[in-house]
Amino acid sequence: MTPTQMQPRPASANPAQKAAEIMDAAEPRVCDDMSVEVALAVMAAARTIRLVVCDRDDQDTHLVTRTELIAVCDSSAYTDRVRLRDILGDHGSFA
Repeated sequence: MTPTQMQPRPASANPAQKAAEIMDAAEPRVCDDMSVEVALAVMAAARTIRLVVCDRDDQDTHLVTRTELIAVCDSSAYTDRVRLRDILGDHGSFA
C-alpha cells in the first residue's frame, strides 16, 4: 500500500466562503434558544470546539466556539438562564 500525503487546505479570505466550508464540515447544529450550559455539554459530547447555531426557521445564523461560551460563563452577569440568542447578537453571523 502506498502512503498518501495530505495537502493543507488554503485559508479562505472570503468570510461567506469560510462559513460555507464550516457548514460542509458537518459541525453539530443547535437552536439559538439552547442554554449556554447545554451548548457546552453538546460540544463536549460531540468532541468539537464549535457549533453552528440556527434560528427558529432552521436557518444557520451563527458560529459559536467553546472559548466564547466559557468566557460567557466566567462573566459576573452569567446565570443558567442565558440562551445562545442572548449572547450572539450580530457577533459571528453568517450573513
